[in-house]
Amino acid sequence: MDLIDRKLLNLIQSRFPLVDQPFHSLGRELEINEAEVLSRLEELKRQNVVRQISAIFDTRRLGYKTTLVAMAYAPDKLHQGALVINRHPGVSHNYAREGSYYNLWFTLAVAPDEDLASTVTRMAQETQAQSCRLMPTLRFFKIGVNFDMVKQKSDAYNFRPDDEGEGIGEDWNKAVPVSEADKAAIRELQEDLPLIPRPFDGMAQRLGISAAQLFELAQQFQERKIMRRFSAVLHHRRSGFRANAMIVWKVPADRSQEVGLKMAQHPAVTHCYERPTFPDWPYTHFTMVHATSPEGCEEVAQQIGEATGISDRLLLYSTREYKKTRVRYFVQDDDQSPVEVEAVAAVGDG
Repeated sequence: MDLIDRKLLNLIQSRFPLVDQPFHSLGRELEINEAEVLSRLEELKRQNVVRQISAIFDTRRLGYKTTLVAMAYAPDKLHQGALVINRHPGVSHNYAREGSYYNLWFTLAVAPDEDLASTVTRMAQETQAQSCRLMPTLRFFKIGVNFDMVKQKSDAYNFRPDDEGEGIGEDWNKAVPVSEADKAAIRELQEDLPLIPRPFDGMAQRLGISAAQLFELAQQFQERKIMRRFSAVLHHRRSGFRANAMIVWKVPADRSQEVGLKMAQHPAVTHCYERPTFPDWPYTHFTMVHATSPEGCEEVAQQIGEATGISDRLLLYSTREYKKTRVRYFVQDDDQSPVEVEAVAAVGDG
């Protein structure tokens, strides 16, 4: 990647233009033409640096139930168990992690009429897991990955909850009414954007509206907080961020909010959540950190510890990425994209 590629990646992660000709708009900002923008993005997708360009929706606000799941497997059962877990269309992230008894961690979302606990129990039994824990979000303090590709560092400054207390108040995870027209638009906006000069025209035509009306609808989705943003998601290892750690912290209950907000202020922290504890799991706060090396993750952990005064922590490094995709909402299970169950990379393989 050259400097223009890196600047382009920075733009599409944070503020992809919702206009008739977005690639022309990006080219004007980068002082290159539209054809070159499209050519560069095609190559970045071919190299799997860019995973997808689409809308990012709030799972809970759409009425879906979601949780982080930790499972423990015998070493000889881990790989096959992970591949079976991948088959569920509501599994969006699935990682083998080292550093604790629980060695497989995945996120699961199910439709409003489905039950999370019974789904996880069924998965655990089918894959012969030794133990499993549901760790739903109690509060979130920050969400949103952003990499500064020019400076080669995590730069997640702009995705903290707003001043109204999103993620902390009582209503942050409550579903909002979604009409059939809304669902149809969500089905369009969640798909990977085609790399053509006018990529939104097809969406608008299928919905029977103009492109301008589609952009207005996307703005309304953001105001209603059912859509977080429209942007690109990068493959962090292909982008140079070869280490990622889920740092878990044991935080006293009376300092929960104060510490969570301090953790969220660090630019290397892309996600910060409070989750429940269990007899075998005393860790309350989860911070996701990406860096170009494990040493970078250790440095961030040290900085957060010094800023908060919290020293009881574990760094759980991903050793294998089994799945990373976006949940597709309001589609039938048989409409879900096929899962790549073998195309998974161990850390260090790129």
